[in-house]
Amino acid sequence: MPDRLSLRADCQSCFALCCVVPAFTASADFAITKKAGQPCPNLEPDFRCSIHTRLGENGFRGCTVYDCFGAGQKVSQVTFSEVDWQLAPTAAKQMFEVFPIMRDLHELLWYLTEALMLQPTGPLHSELRLAREKTEGLTFLGADALMALDVGAHRRDVNVLLLRVSELVRGDHQNIEGQKRQLRGSDLIGAALSGADLRGANLRGAYLIGADLTGADLRMADLTGADLRGADLGSANLTRSLFLTQSQLDSAKGDDKTALPPGLFRPAHWSLSGTAGRSVG
Repeated sequence: MPDRLSLRADCQSCFALCCVVPAFTASADFAITKKAGQPCPNLEPDFRCSIHTRLGENGFRGCTVYDCFGAGQKVSQVTFSEVDWQLAPTAAKQMFEVFPIMRDLHELLWYLTEALMLQPTGPLHSELRLAREKTEGLTFLGADALMALDVGAHRRDVNVLLLRVSELVRGDHQNIEGQKRQLRGSDLIGAALSGADLRGANLRGAYLIGADLTGADLRMADLTGADLRGADLGSANLTRSLFLTQSQLDSAKGDDKTALPPGLFRPAHWSLSGTAGRSVG
């Protein structure tokens, strides 16, 4: 069974697939436009980034918040048995097509693994284990089988189960002070939510770009796919937030008083006060 450690990127075991496969457009997140499958000009022959320690200041903020959930090393080391796409250009096209499929599967594994760690999900553990075992099995398929896989259909099936998990775990927190917390997909860009009681809120896919969430209580809130770019999480309570990922934290702002769920870490760029970020159970 996969654990959280195996679902974290190990760049030393990957052939820099995230620096080649994705396309990006010149914007606040990227200094240049790059086509899919085209190596980033900052990529060195040894698969290292020539500006790794200066990505933000060089206009590549988007790179600092990207997370492959360990898909890069799986494709490099397992699917293609350490085949270097630079030395085997015939394999490169397949490798580049497989990578985003593997990333989707590994992201699902991250969510399913978290769901199994949540106490209230006991009644769903059997279904969750089966879904995780099936998803993990798919990650070991050969390249041809992975490219033929309808990963979108599999994601939809798993998402139905994860929605049930969300409803079960959020339980009584979904209706606080008579207000429904159904904010799925809401436009909350730049919203003033300082000190807001968002316990049990459904914030799946919500746009929280630049929102002020300082001191907000986000315990039991479902943050699946919520866009937290530039959101201020200073002193916010995220200790029991559901389906929060490291890349979401990396895209946001916070401080040493931001309380995080177990297994996630305070990003280095968050405001420093001489103390380490805390992770509270």
